[in-house]
Amino acid sequence: MTKLVLRRPSKPAGEGPVAIVTPESAGWSYVGFEVYELRRGDGIRPSTGAREVCVVMLRGQADVSAGSRAWKDVGARNSVFEGTPDAVYAPPGQQLEITASSEVCELAMCWASASRGAEPARIQASEIRPFKRGSGRTERTIHNILMEDRPAESLLVTEVLTPAGNWSSYPPHKHDTDDVPREAYLEETYYHRTARPEGFAVQLVYTDDRSLDEAIQVRDGDVVLVPRGYHPVAAGPGYDLYYLNVMAGPVRRWLVTTDADHRWQLD
Repeated sequence: MTKLVLRRPSKPAGEGPVAIVTPESAGWSYVGFEVYELRRGDGIRPSTGAREVCVVMLRGQADVSAGSRAWKDVGARNSVFEGTPDAVYAPPGQQLEITASSEVCELAMCWASASRGAEPARIQASEIRPFKRGSGRTERTIHNILMEDRPAESLLVTEVLTPAGNWSSYPPHKHDTDDVPREAYLEETYYHRTARPEGFAVQLVYTDDRSLDEAIQVRDGDVVLVPRGYHPVAAGPGYDLYYLNVMAGPVRRWLVTTDADHRWQLD
């Protein structure tokens, strides 16, 4: 297994991240990703620096401030499988402060390189409208958190819930070429959770020439990196699957190319 496309979770000794991806560790230019598990009263104070960030509440609640803006009890669910999330967006040059206000709080920090960004904002769960994509064995539910309909500089963030036994990110597509308006170059991370902790999924990451050709067994809490190529996902039978996608590139557009061998399934 190449280290390029898979990151396993690890329990920090203190209040560090459970999962972390940086542009340096990934060998790319834009996307960073972290997951924190906090207890009531625990807090973190990261600076956005030369990045914009979307804080996605996975479960529990936290008080969140970005610069002069502050929001109490951000968080709307007890599990990633229970509805849409609260989130907070912050631009570059902001001091963030996040303090858990529930007994257990789990959050994702979705980063992208940026110079301007947009205004700090809370994105409430009630503003996120779930919708279905695909049909039959490819049906899944989408929660667009910070896609092109919301302001940001380069960051795109969305959640996908895939029923047990179904496929998603399907038919296979890619976004590794800077060829707007046909396709936009976007780096991407997949943060996976299974409804049962012993569950699993399978993610393929492959290119047309198979110079990258991985079949990855994904467990609860794993992060898969997609530096290039097609990247479909299959949820194991009996195991509902959630994943959080973070994408960014030089142009903030979600423009993809479907694998020509499977394009007939779009008809």
